[in-house]
Amino acid sequence: MVWRKYTIHTTVSAEEILLSELAELGILGAEIRDRVPLSESEKKEMFIDILPELGPDDGRAELCFYVEILPHDEKERRLSELKKRREDPGVDASYLPNSDNLYTEEEISSLLRELRDRIERMRACCDIGEGRIESSETEDRDWIDSWKSFFHPFSVDDILIKPSWEELPPEAEGKTVIEIDPGTAFGTGRHESTQLCLRSLKKYLRPGMRVLDIGTGSGILGIAALKLGAVSVDATDLDEAAAEAVRENLLANRLSRDRFRLRIGNVIGPEGQELRKELGFSCFDIVLANILAPVIILLSGIAGDFLKPGGVFLCSGILREREEEVLFAFREREALWEILSITHQGEWSGIAVGKKAAEDFCLLQTHQHQPR
Repeated sequence: MVWRKYTIHTTVSAEEILLSELAELGILGAEIRDRVPLSESEKKEMFIDILPELGPDDGRAELCFYVEILPHDEKERRLSELKKRREDPGVDASYLPNSDNLYTEEEISSLLRELRDRIERMRACCDIGEGRIESSETEDRDWIDSWKSFFHPFSVDDILIKPSWEELPPEAEGKTVIEIDPGTAFGTGRHESTQLCLRSLKKYLRPGMRVLDIGTGSGILGIAALKLGAVSVDATDLDEAAAEAVRENLLANRLSRDRFRLRIGNVIGPEGQELRKELGFSCFDIVLANILAPVIILLSGIAGDFLKPGGVFLCSGILREREEEVLFAFREREALWEILSITHQGEWSGIAVGKKAAEDFCLLQTHQHQPR
């Protein structure tokens, strides 16, 4: 997919005013690039593997926005298709692509003329800096290549994770080696929540187990499961970019695609009913979810359907401040779940819960219904 990127060269002091002007023109999402140091609270909220390296703040800033340029007929077809999907009661519209960034050449030319006029008028009331608008085209591949300057081999206990473009370091001897190229999918293993899941996998996984990885991203957790002895991995993701990332990472790790079955789709809500049936019920030993607290709370109601009695649900992506919310969701379903362990790394929590065996389930229900 090719995007037209527009960059406004401006100042930090003009960022908010420019964002407001862009919003009035219909540009509702913009990327801010400056060197203002991140606050501690901002760092905690960033669910990314590698924090950016910032130089000294020189007061300059860039505001970038991206649009997709289409012929008029193609734009109308795309909008019509999205409208039908939004009106479909079986589709969760929150996962549909954004249509606000679709423009024809004539439309974007008109928008840029108005934007330049507004920038010139802003000079009377604030320091706009250069105010120059630069355009370029970018592909998803540009984002992929930018990782290469940040991602180097590292270890999580006795698991060594490396990108394909790096040589195997001497300390790899005796370790389980995983090669990961994240592509546009999430997951290099550097994020603390991913490392919590890797350590939990080592603790609970036994050879021959079947694993389900919900929100697989680059496939790193599923690949780790296979390397640690899982007989097979089924995985899901909402992002189609995960399919290519997983395929390439399986190839890099010399693992058969037959052992890692990826399905693109959502397992949550009415639209996930068919995918849940396709995955199968009571057939997995471990379910993994390294997502975010609100999603894990929703999964607490359905993850048990996938697990065999005695199976384990390993989840992370949970900020410590939201740990109690997630635990409460599991405790509300005490007939189903037993909390096995809670682990922490940095600001993140990992939770392991076990699906109670059938006899435990019956004993608890009998106890709850005894007259008092």
